[in-house]
Amino acid sequence: MRVTINQIKEMKQKGEKITMLTAYDYSTAKIIDEVGIPLILVGDSLGMVVLGYESTIPVTIEEMLHHTKAVVRGTKQTMVVGDMPFMTYHVSVEDALRNAARFIQEGGAQAIKLEGGVTVAEKVRRIIECGIPVMGHIGLTPQSIHQFGGFKVQGKTPEAATRLLKDAQALEESGAFAIVLETVPTPLATLITQKLSIPTIGIGAGIGCDGQVQVINDILGSFADFVPKHAKQYAKLGDIMSSAIAKYYNEVKAGKFPTDKQSFSMDESILAELTK
Repeated sequence: MRVTINQIKEMKQKGEKITMLTAYDYSTAKIIDEVGIPLILVGDSLGMVVLGYESTIPVTIEEMLHHTKAVVRGTKQTMVVGDMPFMTYHVSVEDALRNAARFIQEGGAQAIKLEGGVTVAEKVRRIIECGIPVMGHIGLTPQSIHQFGGFKVQGKTPEAATRLLKDAQALEESGAFAIVLETVPTPLATLITQKLSIPTIGIGAGIGCDGQVQVINDILGSFADFVPKHAKQYAKLGDIMSSAIAKYYNEVKAGKFPTDKQSFSMDESILAELTK
């Protein structure tokens, strides 16, 4: 059985920290699932770390569904959350319902995530009424990066902090089962966490959140364009991959690969017949 939203909520009640990672492909998802991570986000961050876009904004729902299907195939226990991309839930409730349903019906996800607070609360409520669990996302919301003027910490003024608290409360009242807090000052994220009955999952929001989420490429060191301040590199796979690829290149050029170990033999009498 996969992890359920009730189990995630219970983790907050028990004071058990929640771990979440992004994944975009079958092989990575399978490893995360086997480790026992309870939540995988198929994030629209794939636009930057997998597809090479400058932001998450160009990502389409077709691209998201393609990767969500792969992640679902690689998991057995982890709850898979599909990230609704830019403008797939903004225009109308009908659009939001239709596109959220695609993540569940076509993509095989068990929940969806969308960005925003008070402004999307009614859409969140309607999606949940249709039986689709929703994870919220406030603070630095990458789909609004042009409005923010860059990747900046959110909630540092009294007005902004008040707005974030209201956004979090609106999402909780609408029925969201958890909320991602991105790039929010630690004291504010801690306060929001204390005021909510549902879990908060931080990314650049400090230790006071109920859980943490990171982009898998950031913690493994396989995305070289930049390393966010909130990310810790637990490995440097980029360096390991570069070294392995260079060795392969050099061995092929030198005629050292493949060896007999990587090759196949045949009955010499058959070959003899062919050379007559």
